[in-house]
Amino acid sequence: MTDHSLSQDEYDAITDAAAHWCMRLHADDCSAQERVAFEQWLAADPLHAFEYQAMLEIWDVAGDLPRPEPIAVPMVPAKHQTPWRTFGMAAAVCALALPLAAYSGWNLGWLPNSYQHFETTNNVRQVTLNDGSKVELNLGTELTYSNYKDQRRITLKKGEAFFSVTHDTSHPFVVKAAEGKIRVTGTKFNVWMYEDQVKVNLIEGSVLVSSNDDLPGDGLRLGPSMQASYGRGDYIPRIRQTYDNDNSLAWLNGKLVLDDLALSEALPLINRYLATPLMVADNSTGAIRIGGIYNIKELNTLVTNLPKVLPVYLTRNEEGNPVLNSIPQKPPKS
Repeated sequence: MTDHSLSQDEYDAITDAAAHWCMRLHADDCSAQERVAFEQWLAADPLHAFEYQAMLEIWDVAGDLPRPEPIAVPMVPAKHQTPWRTFGMAAAVCALALPLAAYSGWNLGWLPNSYQHFETTNNVRQVTLNDGSKVELNLGTELTYSNYKDQRRITLKKGEAFFSVTHDTSHPFVVKAAEGKIRVTGTKFNVWMYEDQVKVNLIEGSVLVSSNDDLPGDGLRLGPSMQASYGRGDYIPRIRQTYDNDNSLAWLNGKLVLDDLALSEALPLINRYLATPLMVADNSTGAIRIGGIYNIKELNTLVTNLPKVLPVYLTRNEEGNPVLNSIPQKPPKS
């Protein structure tokens, strides 16, 4: 980094450049020469890389912006036309960058006036959002928080989180997870996500769960001690009652509890913590049952230990994933 304190104008110039490169690298007509120039700019100062990474996060938020109604614009020659999505994203990035959430964008509900990004790797972490809500993040979790005029929005990119939401009936709290969403005003609930599978456990208050953000309506209402689950293509979530012995929140104490589950049911819970997912070779292997209490920080050792406690052996598939295979049963002697 430069060895002198930057003036506001110098810092703004770097932010401007980061916004410019973010827009150009996302453009279809970005040339090879531009990409070389970008790499040179990025390597010139560590602050450039820092600002560019921040701009990518803002761009990610801009990609989720609600789209305004089409606006009539003067016709221009075809070679000068810019796709609406690219223009809208670019405008959003610029509005967010200098400064974050221009007044008009905030007032129309297009841009947030507050943005936070959180990510965990090997430790559970508790964070406080700008609205005062508390969030506990499990291992390997990533989410963003954006405060819009009409809603508070969480985007859960991966992992699991427990939310204690500050009550505000006029400013609902919405969690986007996979293809669906969870809408609340103030409550306590847990959201678990692995690939396109999502489970929502309600502890206190009420939530509305939708399995697809594009479907009309706000979804199905959960009461305390209820769970909703959905996956890709589900029209409505599946709802079930939970009981006092439910172990969905054991991760808050650093544990994963598998209560006599079939391997096909247990693997998504285990794979959430693994760098390389564990797989089963066939349905008969998937039907083998597993139980026990495991430390979420030590689940990598579970993979190698499973053949010691279950009638299975490990192989590797072509992608390098570990695969569990059931050991054939010997026929009884006649």
